[in-house]
Amino acid sequence: MRAARLVLPAAVLLTLAILWELVVWGLDVPKWIVPSPSAIWQAFWEMRALLGIHVAQTMLEVAIGIGIAVAAGVAVAAAINFSPLLQRAIYPLLVISQTVPILALAPLLIIWFGFGIAPKVIVVTLFCFFPIAVNTSDGLTSTEPELIDLFRSMGATWLQIWRKVRLPAALPYFFSGLKIAATYSVTGAIVGEWVGAKQGLGIYMLRSSAAFKTAQVFSAIVITSLLSIALFLAVFALERGMMPWHFDER
Repeated sequence: MRAARLVLPAAVLLTLAILWELVVWGLDVPKWIVPSPSAIWQAFWEMRALLGIHVAQTMLEVAIGIGIAVAAGVAVAAAINFSPLLQRAIYPLLVISQTVPILALAPLLIIWFGFGIAPKVIVVTLFCFFPIAVNTSDGLTSTEPELIDLFRSMGATWLQIWRKVRLPAALPYFFSGLKIAATYSVTGAIVGEWVGAKQGLGIYMLRSSAAFKTAQVFSAIVITSLLSIALFLAVFALERGMMPWHFDER
């Protein structure tokens, strides 16, 4: 059944790829303007070893950035849930933070932290932090007050209420935020690499673009999309493993 759901999207993608190939071939479009899918595949295959190095660097930045974003996002969400005063003070700042263009901050991060991995990790963290923090906070506050009162009447401590009531209620929200963050994370790493890096898909794109190797740029874009999809599916699989009851109810 699940495989059947993939047939239609796969057929659409295949049809678009064939049409793309035919249009580029029929109009004799130069490769450096718009490469055909076959040229993109050829560029990927020829540069696969180098691409592997760049992908590994980008994914390292992604892994560290997501880890920090999860820890910070859950901590902030818990703090907001504990104190109404903190909620009034912090929640508006979370929203305001999204009005600041992260791309504009990237050059400053290079000035402050150099050309190492730190600026890229910070950019990934900034991309991922907001959806995790906001969704987890909403999940923690979504618990029914009657259920909390019931546990209190049975003598449950605040820690038991958190473990038995609030955290299970917040998990679906947390994973919703994490899925959004996972799809943003690769883009965040690439944005950081555009400003300054020695390795990574972002610098690979810039170098290929400067050399008018458009097929290589497209191959990196395809890899970026595939990595984002893979991360989304990984989070989805983790969600199913940790919350089987949530999917049984659907």
